[in-house]
Amino acid sequence: MYVSVIGGDVKTCKKEDCRIAEEVGKGIASMGAVLVCGGKGGVMEAACRGARSQGGTTIGILPSGSRDEGNDYLTYGIVTNLGAVRNSLVVLNGDVVVAIDGGCGTLSEIALALQYGKRILGIGTWDIEGVEQFHSVEGLLEMLKSV
Repeated sequence: MYVSVIGGDVKTCKKEDCRIAEEVGKGIASMGAVLVCGGKGGVMEAACRGARSQGGTTIGILPSGSRDEGNDYLTYGIVTNLGAVRNSLVVLNGDVVVAIDGGCGTLSEIALALQYGKRILGIGTWDIEGVEQFHSVEGLLEMLKSV
């Protein structure tokens, strides 16, 4: 299974959201799933750090043409030179999408995921129709295991 993790970048990610993302990343890796994200900082980096701490595989779909832009916890960085348009690739490559925190970029990814018919599990993110909200990492991971 591939799980796309979307959420706030380094400018918007609060300490608690990054802690949650790291725990989610650990859980994804523990299930043997591959974590897909936008490859940069904030929620993306925290989730990758958690996954890698458990020996997991992480893929970052980067907005620029340089792998140097990716966070230090990526197993694979995929350059696109597409800017925010790469958000579509992030959500398309997940069998399910997990949204944590987030600003307008995350909102755009949620909208794309809804258009593509992806299941979206959220924690501390946009409360909109189509996003299944969870109040604990444990609850979210239990649901993820059943997908």
